[in-house]
Amino acid sequence: MLVRLLYASRAVDPSAGAIDAILAQSRQFNPLTGITGILCYGGGIFLQAIEGGRMPVSDLYGHIQRDTRHKDVVLLHYEEISERRFGGWTMGQVNMSKINTSILLKYAERPELDPYSVSGKVSLALLEELMATASIIGRA
Repeated sequence: MLVRLLYASRAVDPSAGAIDAILAQSRQFNPLTGITGILCYGGGIFLQAIEGGRMPVSDLYGHIQRDTRHKDVVLLHYEEISERRFGGWTMGQVNMSKINTSILLKYAERPELDPYSVSGKVSLALLEELMATASIIGRA
């Protein structure tokens, strides 16, 4: 059974090196467990969708909740799925510096990433639009 989980968290260390370390770990670990997904990071906030089997996704989310690099971890959306939306990605990264602010304004009150102020479905729609507009880098 495939599931998709969407969560938000705040970075404890917002430095580029810390974010790169999280991405590198995801890209190393996720293929071993069949997990795919996409990570959006901006303004100290992570928005991440992960897909895969129910137990591997649940285990990964539990790990993220305990990971000292994250704080304010919030589950935004969870669903059973018939197919992956991010199947070609071990962990894609959204390049926030290349995003047209009108895309962010389409889904939020201000032109910034703030999944804490919108619904999980809105955050998922934002990620899908970012994919469609090729605002994603690191298709590893």
